[in-house]
Amino acid sequence: MALPVAFFAVFFAWPVVSIVDHGLRPDGDWRFGRIGETLSRPDILDVLGFTAWQALASTGLTLLVALPGAYVFARFDFPGKGVLRAVVTVPFVLPTVLVGTAFLALVGRNGLTDELWGLRLDTSVWAILLAHVFFNYAVVVRTVGGLWSQLDPRQEEAARVLGASRFTAWRTVTLPALVPAVSAAALMVFLFTFTSFGVVQILGGDAYTTLEAEIYRQTARLLDLPTAAVLTLVQFAAVGAILALHAWTVRRRETALRLVPPERTARRPRGAGQWALLGGVLLSVALLILLPLGVLVERSFAGPGGYGLGYYRALGSLDESGTFLVPPLEAIGNSLRYALAATAIAVVIGGLAAAALTRRAGRLVRGFDALLMLPLGVSAVTVGFGFLITLDEPPLDLRASWILVPLAQALVGVPFVVRTMLPVLRAVDERLREAAAVLGASPWRAWREVDLPLVRRALLIAAGFAFAVSLGEFGATVFIARPDSPTLPVAVARLLGRPGELNYGQAMALSTILMVVCAVSLLLLERLRTDRTSGEF
Repeated sequence: MALPVAFFAVFFAWPVVSIVDHGLRPDGDWRFGRIGETLSRPDILDVLGFTAWQALASTGLTLLVALPGAYVFARFDFPGKGVLRAVVTVPFVLPTVLVGTAFLALVGRNGLTDELWGLRLDTSVWAILLAHVFFNYAVVVRTVGGLWSQLDPRQEEAARVLGASRFTAWRTVTLPALVPAVSAAALMVFLFTFTSFGVVQILGGDAYTTLEAEIYRQTARLLDLPTAAVLTLVQFAAVGAILALHAWTVRRRETALRLVPPERTARRPRGAGQWALLGGVLLSVALLILLPLGVLVERSFAGPGGYGLGYYRALGSLDESGTFLVPPLEAIGNSLRYALAATAIAVVIGGLAAAALTRRAGRLVRGFDALLMLPLGVSAVTVGFGFLITLDEPPLDLRASWILVPLAQALVGVPFVVRTMLPVLRAVDERLREAAAVLGASPWRAWREVDLPLVRRALLIAAGFAFAVSLGEFGATVFIARPDSPTLPVAVARLLGRPGELNYGQAMALSTILMVVCAVSLLLLERLRTDRTSGEF
């Protein structure tokens, strides 16, 4: 646990505490009265109210749209199911900046709906809600559908034999079993939408602001650290409560159910009703997921003189405004290098943390487990700005170093590595390690010969998730990425923030490139998940 604890202490706790300290103790004396002053301001209350409202609305709308999809993927077997499952997961690994860009191309100025019907939604809250559904659809399908596919259908069939109607059997047998999974999915969706930044920044503009976007405005534009510190504490407390409730529901889901293999529950649709349900889900996936991505790609090729590669070619040259010190195309190489470095850091730190969590027990380790999840509950904007004010003097003067960006990205990647590897490590039979030790193997050789072959695939999947998450990190990177080394999300945001058709087209082109890279990473993950040629498990 030593290296992960040191990593989080230096690169997470120190920057966050420094921000709070600068904000609430500017002259050496604590001023807790600023908490009440800030929370009583009408503009801040409006931000807090809108943040909670849009998170609740996004969560409810996501459940309404995605639960039928979860049922279809869990209970139906149809051609192309594996590919479609990967497709609906693509939005979740995309950067939120790209999600906002895709919906801007669909419902924004000069977007598809604007050209066809003169309808713009980028100035309304509906664009934000729809983008959140687009982003979180896979959370519900994976979480609820994964459990639903393993519930024994014979229990519901037994209720039908005893005289219950189809709805009564579902309500009394299946629904209670699904409640923990639905609750867990709802809490995760609420968490992601409560801390939404990139989507709101692009689609909300000045009309709609969430807590995360307001923290960015207070720090980057107004330099009002006291207000930013108070808002950071509020967000931390709210998300901490959400994560605690989420952990409780996950424990309940894992211990309360007896499951069967998924291949025993899926079958071909039967009857007109089931085929209609399958068709409706496919239509919703096409409209909600494929259409925004397709419009984004189409806009990247649609130049003033017709379709072509003009916007892509323009990425290789400097503009006259001086916004970029290097051609925007160089952001691709920067993002890949940063993401690879961040992945290596996240795999080392997360792998050691997961190994520690499998070998120890007690309150200390439970607290360590909670610590690993904290980066998901604290504003990335706060972490990024904290890096600038803490890591600027010896012995850790990193403000001019390229490693600062991968370190910030790795903070978000570590929780994904831990959650991917931990279940597999816990499943390794301790007697195998003991047998290796009896035969004379050192602890290192026992791990290399016993654990590594069993967890190799999980390690690759964890690395893939860390890479995708690092590639799209925006909140912290927008503060610490140097002007001559922008990442893809930062470059897209800069292009969208400037007027002109060329800048808009280049943003679409960069977003398409970023989408392709993320999609390829996800498809490789799916191949690792579904590969049955190896007998590792």
